[in-house]
Amino acid sequence: MSNFAIHVSRRQFLATSAAGAATLAGISTASAADAYGGFKMGVQSYSLRGFDAVTALKHTKTLGLKYWEAYPKHVPMGTLPEHVAKQRKMLADAGVKLIAYGVLGFDGNETKARQAFDFAKAMGIVSLSANPNKDNKTFDLLDKLCEEYKVAIAIHNHGPNAKYDKISDTVDMVKDRHPLIGGCVDTGHYLRSDEEPVEAIERLGKRTFGVHLKDVKTVTEGGKSKKHFKILGEGDLDVLGCLKVLKKLNYQNCLSLEYEENPGNPLSDIEVCLKTVRDAVAKL
Repeated sequence: MSNFAIHVSRRQFLATSAAGAATLAGISTASAADAYGGFKMGVQSYSLRGFDAVTALKHTKTLGLKYWEAYPKHVPMGTLPEHVAKQRKMLADAGVKLIAYGVLGFDGNETKARQAFDFAKAMGIVSLSANPNKDNKTFDLLDKLCEEYKVAIAIHNHGPNAKYDKISDTVDMVKDRHPLIGGCVDTGHYLRSDEEPVEAIERLGKRTFGVHLKDVKTVTEGGKSKKHFKILGEGDLDVLGCLKVLKKLNYQNCLSLEYEENPGNPLSDIEVCLKTVRDAVAKL
């Protein structure tokens, strides 16, 4: 069967199945918590970047989710009380709680860093997904601000040739730092780097402050190995393995689905991703 046919049949399934219809109609708060095993299941709003913030929030509610990790174009950073109140009202009206934010760069500039931490505190954000410079000046500053604000820094891996390409890049940088400095495990980017996401969560342990659930498939094309982003459950990610480790850690931060494909019409694909998570949770 062609990929197109598989994609069409998947959409038909979602349109006709009772489970798909129930989900797309909106899952209640209580049933959503049960369906995701108590995890704070949310979405990295970059997955909905083809929509403005209000529409993206409506889609989030339709998908039965109530948690966001926002990327800055949906919720611009700002510390003026009027701006904070406007953003908080927009989220509250949609019934969505913003608990993570990013990805943000950090260096030794304290004024710039404080703006991010002030914004996080004002918005009730628990963790900032980050791509900090790998130097003592930057990390000494983050030590100081994490202690002061009680907001976590979750270092995000961006895949091959990035600052935090390998698991050890993050583990080595955070091991002697403030307990609120850790990692945001982007499962897809670790797969792109030929790293094992389950191992990343295990090695970071309680320093796992963010997770981007994303799937990648390694294929051979023209004799060369290539990586392709896929719908969750159709790639190489051990979804159940990740959830088992997170459950053992009593992970309380945002479990963010991030789907980078099909930005103009991602909803049915995202629902299949979420079903994969629910199916894995049922096996825990």
